[in-house]
Amino acid sequence: MRQRPIGTATRGTTNPNRLRRMDRWIAAAHGPALRRADTPVAVDLGYGAAPWTAVELLARLRTAEPRTAVAGIEIDPERVAAAKPYEREGLTFVHGGFEIPLAVRPTLIRAANVLRQYDEDQVAEVWARLRSRLAPDGLLVEGTCDEIGRRHVWVALGPEGPRTVTFATRLGSLERPSDLAERLPKALIHRNVPGEPVHAFLRDFDRAWAAASPYASLGARQRWIAAVRAVAGDWPVADGVRRWRQGEVTVGWDALRPNSP
Repeated sequence: MRQRPIGTATRGTTNPNRLRRMDRWIAAAHGPALRRADTPVAVDLGYGAAPWTAVELLARLRTAEPRTAVAGIEIDPERVAAAKPYEREGLTFVHGGFEIPLAVRPTLIRAANVLRQYDEDQVAEVWARLRSRLAPDGLLVEGTCDEIGRRHVWVALGPEGPRTVTFATRLGSLERPSDLAERLPKALIHRNVPGEPVHAFLRDFDRAWAAASPYASLGARQRWIAAVRAVAGDWPVADGVRRWRQGEVTVGWDALRPNSP
């Protein structure tokens, strides 16, 4: 007998194009792994009350690897039933939860806006469960964004554990980098306090942003690039100008890892 799905239903809020920043980053950063996979399968975990994010994930990942298939997994059976009419070649919808009830180990699990309702001390267990379901070259991307996808922060994890944290924003809507703090994933959002590494990073980023104000006359993108270049002198920034131009910056997890309780 099949086990009961593991997890709790989310509010289900979703909007078309909400996860575009995360999707584009995944396609760029994880595209080589998708191309290496014998069977490249991606999971949109907890896609919500409508199937748009899974539909969009398939389209974006297929720009990196046309063989990619996407499985949308939802713990609410009514949401799965509502999504079934959208199935097509390479896109399926499955009833399940953190156990990831697929016959193959996925090359990607994306969990966006899923863990916000969980306690911080539950995150490590969920991460470990999802990582255990990954293919050897797989990636778990877990994070949070606002309702229309202007601000987004996510953690990328391999089977061995967390690797990086990415901050992404629509630059025209940004007053200062620390505005992104409200979208920190559950593992970090309660750690944005003095003495914690993520707080120190956002403080330094705000200072670099202020110092880069002369670049504002050239546009928010140039100011962002100048600010990221400045913080990269003190923090392990893991990407380059090509990604910075998208309103992104990726930092090594070890530098932002929360202090022990």
